[in-house]
Amino acid sequence: MSGHSKWATTHRQKEAKDAKRGAIFTKLGNLITIAAREGGGDLDTNFKLRLAVDKAKAANLPKDNIDRAIKRGAGADKDAHLEEIAYEVFGPAGATFIAEAITDNKNRTSADIKTALNKAGGQLGGQNSVMWMFARQGLIVIDQHDLPNNPEELELKIIDAGAQDIIKDESWEIYTTPDQLQKTITQLKSLNLTIKESGLVYVPKKELILTDPESQAKVEKIFSALENCDDINNVYTNVNW
Repeated sequence: MSGHSKWATTHRQKEAKDAKRGAIFTKLGNLITIAAREGGGDLDTNFKLRLAVDKAKAANLPKDNIDRAIKRGAGADKDAHLEEIAYEVFGPAGATFIAEAITDNKNRTSADIKTALNKAGGQLGGQNSVMWMFARQGLIVIDQHDLPNNPEELELKIIDAGAQDIIKDESWEIYTTPDQLQKTITQLKSLNLTIKESGLVYVPKKELILTDPESQAKVEKIFSALENCDDINNVYTNVNW
């Protein structure tokens, strides 16, 4: 189980530390609201909510914001009309993208994405035009400071915990099937491992390696354009450059 880092090339999360801090906090709150609306406000029984709250805490979202977002999703706020949408995008030289959004106005979000893609050189695709090229997987990223000097024994324990693949880079990226993610997280925590990030992600079934600098620059431009859309939470691509 080895290879290059998929995490670094398929999933980029903005850090809540700059001028966009408020926008990021809003996105994290919406993520919590969606999870609470779907499965209730109990973190012990709603795994999706637990993942969203853990992500928010890692970004230093204040506890009051987290509590309000849970109450809003669990029914305290009847005006919360949020929905999750995955947009499928084509780029140059066979590049494809999936952009996950949470929005209270689908028409506004679609218009914003189309405008961004027109400027960046990307093209919005129809339903399942790109999705079939990706697999939905669970991902757990372990802090490198927890890794032992002799990692073979730990690797075997991680496999026993439900890992399908382990990518060893600056941190260890552990991939599972979606239904094994919760079990694997619980077992890894029992090994006193610090989990930096966890959740469901889209992983390309076949990665595209671009060697042409012009194509690489175009892909970066599309990726950044999607990331900078207000309602986009995550962006994935099949490109590994």
